[in-house]
Amino acid sequence: MKRHFAVVALATILFAGCSSEHKGEATDYASTDTIAAEAVSNGELVEKLTKTADMRFRVKDVQRTKENLSATIKKQGGLVMEFNINSAIQNSEKVKFSSDSLKEITSYRTDGYVVARVPSDKLDDLTNQIAGMAVFVDNQSLKMEDKSFDYLENKLKSENRQEAVAQIKKVATKKSANVTSSMLIKDDYVNKKIENLNIDKQVRYSTITLSFYQDNTIKTMIVANDNIYDYKPDFFRRLGLNLMDGWMYFKEFILFLSRLWMFVLVGVVAFFVIRYYTRRQSNKTFLPPPSN
Repeated sequence: MKRHFAVVALATILFAGCSSEHKGEATDYASTDTIAAEAVSNGELVEKLTKTADMRFRVKDVQRTKENLSATIKKQGGLVMEFNINSAIQNSEKVKFSSDSLKEITSYRTDGYVVARVPSDKLDDLTNQIAGMAVFVDNQSLKMEDKSFDYLENKLKSENRQEAVAQIKKVATKKSANVTSSMLIKDDYVNKKIENLNIDKQVRYSTITLSFYQDNTIKTMIVANDNIYDYKPDFFRRLGLNLMDGWMYFKEFILFLSRLWMFVLVGVVAFFVIRYYTRRQSNKTFLPPPSN
C-alpha cells in the first residue's frame, strides 16, 4: 500500500514539473511575441534589407572592360573593393623565322574579377549598364536578406546592457568582480552597436561580384633563336676543323706510343725469340729418318 502511494506521488511530481516547464516555454513565447508586437507598434522594427549580386559574362577585351567598370562604378557612387586580371597560357609554339630568330605564337585566356560596393538604390541601374558591356551574360543573380530582427535584437540587447551597467554603478564597490562584470557588459554593448552599424552599411551599400572573360587570344612576337645547333659553323668549315682535330689526335697518339718505346722493343725481341725457337722445334719434329 505504501509503495502504491509512493508511485502516485512520484507521478504527480513529474506531471507538475512538466506542466510548469510547458508553462515556462509558453510564457517565453508569449513574451517574445509581445516584444515583437510592441516593437512594431512603437516603430522600432525598421526594415533592414541587404542586397548582394553576382554576374558572370563574356567580353571582347578584359582590360578595357575593367577600366569601363571602374569608371561606371565610380560614377554611380560606388567603390571597387577588389580586382584581379589573370592570363593563362593555353598553348605556345616557336617556329623558325630566320637564322637567328624565331616567331613565338602563344594562345592565352584572360579572366577578370571585380568586387565592388555600390549604393543599393543604384544596383539595378549598374547591372543593366554592365549587361550592355557584355557580349552575352552567362549568369546573373541577386540575393536579398532581411536583417530587421537582427538589428532589433542588437538594439534591445544594447539597451539592456546600458541598464545593467547603470545598476552596477549604483552598487559599485572596489571589488574586482563588479569592475570585471561592468567591463564585459560594456564590451558586449560595443559589439552590438558595431554589428548594427555594419548592418546599416550593408543596407546602404550593396556588394556586387563580377566575373568576366574573353575568347582565347593569339599573340605573336619575334624572339631570339635559342637553338644552339643553328649557331654552329657551316659544313665545310666544320669538316676542316675536324680534319685538323684528327691530325692533332694522331700526333698525340704517336707521342703517347713514344713513351712506351721500351715495351715496344721488348715485344719485338720477344717476338723474334719465340719465332726462332718455334722454327727450330719444327725442324726437329719433321727431320726424316737416316737411310741405311
